[in-house]
Amino acid sequence: MILRQFLHREPVAVSYLVGCAGKGLGAVIDPLDPIEVYLEAAAAAGTPIQLVIDTHLHADHRSSGRELARATGADYALHASARTGYDFRALNDGERIELGNVALDVLHTPGHTPEHLCLLVTDRTRAADAWFVMTGHTLMIGDVGRTELVDDARAGALTLFATLKRLKALPEHLEVFPGAFAGSVCGRGLSGKPTSTIGFEKRYNAAFALSDPERFVEFMLENTPPAPQQAVELRAWNAGLMPGKAA
Repeated sequence: MILRQFLHREPVAVSYLVGCAGKGLGAVIDPLDPIEVYLEAAAAAGTPIQLVIDTHLHADHRSSGRELARATGADYALHASARTGYDFRALNDGERIELGNVALDVLHTPGHTPEHLCLLVTDRTRAADAWFVMTGHTLMIGDVGRTELVDDARAGALTLFATLKRLKALPEHLEVFPGAFAGSVCGRGLSGKPTSTIGFEKRYNAAFALSDPERFVEFMLENTPPAPQQAVELRAWNAGLMPGKAA
C-alpha cells in the first residue's frame, strides 16, 4: 500500500493519495490546487491515478478533482446522491473500489452535507480487515462536521447523529484520517494532529462521545463558527452549477 497525506494551509484542508504500488493503481481523495503535487507524488510512488474522489461538494474551497481527473484520464467520483451540473462516477453505499491489493469500501455518511461519504480502507497484503477510515468532514480530530451549510442545522445534526452511530460501531483500533485539521472553519477546536483512532475520538471528542440525540443537536447548535466566505458560491462552483465557472 501507498498512503500520502497532504496538509494544506490556504485553505486549511487535507487530501490523500492512496493505492497499490505493486499493481500500479492509485486514487486521490479531496484534491486542491495545484494538481502537480498529486501528479508528482503518484509518479514517485509508482501509482498512476485511476480515480479521483471528493468526499463531498465542498463549501470552503474549490476542488481540483475534475481538473485532476481530466489531466490523468481518471474517473471523477462522488456519492450517487450528489446533485451536479456534470457527469461523474456515482458511488453507492457498500460499494467496494478495487485498487490492486487495496480496497476502498464506500460508506454514505450524510449530515455535514447530504452526499458526504467516507472510505473504509483495507490493505490485503496486511490483513483482510480494514486498517483505517477516511472521514472527510464527517469526523475530524476533536470535532465533527458543522451541519448548517447545506441543510437546516437541526435536521442536519439529527442526520449526522445517525451517521456517527455507524462510525462508532467500527473497531476502535481503526485509524481516522480526516479532511481537515486545526484552522479549518468546518469544525471547532480541531487538533493540529491530523490523525487519530475511532477509540480515542469516542473517548475524547466531545461531539462524537455524545449518545443522546437531543443533547447532540444542542451541542452542534452551540458556538457555531462563522460560515466560510462565499460558502454558497463555492459549493455551487464545485457542483458545476455556476455557468461559465466550472473547472
